[in-house]
Amino acid sequence: MFTGIVEELGSLEGIKRDANTMELTFKAQKVLEDIQLGDSIAVNGVCLTVTYFTNSRFTVDVMPETFRKTSLGQLQVGGRVNLERALTLQSRLGGHLVSGHIDGVGKIKSKRREVNAIVVAIYAPEEIIRYIVPKGSIAIDGISLTVVDYDQDSFWVSLIPHTASLTTLGFKEEGDLVNLEIDIITRYLERLLHNPVVKEEKKSTLNWDFLKENGFL
Repeated sequence: MFTGIVEELGSLEGIKRDANTMELTFKAQKVLEDIQLGDSIAVNGVCLTVTYFTNSRFTVDVMPETFRKTSLGQLQVGGRVNLERALTLQSRLGGHLVSGHIDGVGKIKSKRREVNAIVVAIYAPEEIIRYIVPKGSIAIDGISLTVVDYDQDSFWVSLIPHTASLTTLGFKEEGDLVNLEIDIITRYLERLLHNPVVKEEKKSTLNWDFLKENGFL
């Protein structure tokens, strides 16, 4: 689990492909301070497992399905990425609970400045829009953000200068792809509301005859 609070901007150093594996190597600093083999790091919101690391870079294995279902397949060497280590029980939950499992890919529709903020409009597939609510949470490239508003095919978020300067959304442009993860709580609510599990109440077999037959009376 993650919080959606990006710790640093890293960059893609290398891509290695062969018949059976795909490996990505990223340059980083902060997220490597206490890392161990097998630990999880969110890369643009995608939860990936560290298979090798030094004090300045780490490598992850990536399944072909991950390339197909996320924007990682669009990355090129030198491209910057949002990085966050997995949540610990001692961490402050500054954003919201983020699993690192991408629900879909969106596309930046527009960016405009509003006083000191940057308002970003993002096209999203129908299966994402259905879970969007004003003032609700969404992770965009692993960044925990609050939805300003939405319509049939898009939604808007507003970036403060700090977020714009320290994450990929500050420099991505119209037409760029972004990974989207909806608030997992909405999925649980949908399940409870539309797929209730009704269990028949079991009647107790405890009665006077049972007590007599088993020597209690």
